Amino acid sequence: MRLAMWTYSWDIQDQGLDTLTVELRDGIGLNNVSLATSYHAGHFLQPRSPDRKSYFPEDGTVYYRPQAKLWEQKRIQPLMARNVAERGDMLDTLIRARDEGGMSVSCWTVCLHNTRLGLLHPGDVTRNAFGDPNPFNLCPSSPAARDYVTTMVRDITSRYKPDMVELESPNFMGFLHGFHHEKDGVGLTPEDDFLFSLCFCDHCRTAAMRVGINIDGARKVVRKFLAETCERAVPEVQFADFPGKGISAFRDYPDLYALLAWRTEPVTSLVREIREQADEASKIALIDLKDGWIGGVDLAAVGKVCDGAILCGYDMEVNDVAALMRNGRDILGPDRYLGAGFRVFYPEMRGADDLALRAEAARAGGADGINFYNYGLIPKARLDWVRKAVTRLGA
Repeated sequence: MRLAMWTYSWDIQDQGLDTLTVELRDGIGLNNVSLATSYHAGHFLQPRSPDRKSYFPEDGTVYYRPQAKLWEQKRIQPLMARNVAERGDMLDTLIRARDEGGMSVSCWTVCLHNTRLGLLHPGDVTRNAFGDPNPFNLCPSSPAARDYVTTMVRDITSRYKPDMVELESPNFMGFLHGFHHEKDGVGLTPEDDFLFSLCFCDHCRTAAMRVGINIDGARKVVRKFLAETCERAVPEVQFADFPGKGISAFRDYPDLYALLAWRTEPVTSLVREIREQADEASKIALIDLKDGWIGGVDLAAVGKVCDGAILCGYDMEVNDVAALMRNGRDILGPDRYLGAGFRVFYPEMRGADDLALRAEAARAGGADGINFYNYGLIPKARLDWVRKAVTRLGA
């Protein structure tokens, strides 16, 4: 069973690779380390670092050394994090350790969630029904954004040859995403957030109209719903069966329904292009959530064009974790990788048993592996919860 820990370069640098190996492989029984190789901004509490207790990573940078030749004449360019120049290429260090008998290595790669690039390239971000840009989300329909992501994964896999690349956000993102001082005085419902997230940028408009979709009609419907949302004194649920029924909840609105059915195409085709351009030595897997369709993910279609998926069981009860994995296995089939992802956060997990029960449920539901989140964000004492979960799995 593949047992992995998500982590950041600076956390390994602060603790030391020897410490990480002793704690994760020797002490817990993990066999994979998943390093953030492309990441967004954040404000992270650092409970274990001997150097700091708070960290603000650079926004939208990569944690490896890009090959300049691959990026010649590319309109959207990566920015190597200062961390790499100042403290070394941790991905290279991990790969070298792997080749000498260490843990296998995955590249946790944030794809289209990049505010730095979105602000530099406003013509390549998603836009809501009112034309407002979402700078934190490059659009999967944008040719330049797609070229950026496929080149980045090709760059990583051709130079480093990790065992797996885990794709985060190769899709459409939600409207509310914890942006700096984000404010919502209306009280948007989940369906409101979804409708605000639908993209009507020029790239989506061109691609949708090319296959006969009345995107202007869909936009009119969405604008009407959202205008009414903004006028109510108190939020109201407009679709009682959202998100459970998927896009079928919108079947009474043919233009909108058609747009939602098409919206998976740019995501699926992007993942396919990533797999085609990546080095064959590296597996490609999607990181996703239960209701991935909200972001334009068709798991069955994606499963046919890459090597599998990691489904995150965040804030889920034990039975729901098992159901998530069973459904994922049914959709992906027996030959694709299926992983589960769990945060070792309190109070989401209140103790070792909470984590162990969910890990057991994931395996029983058909999971081939588990990723734990996150090495540097949790107290050292909580690593014992992971150890107990791994012990219960008998791995």
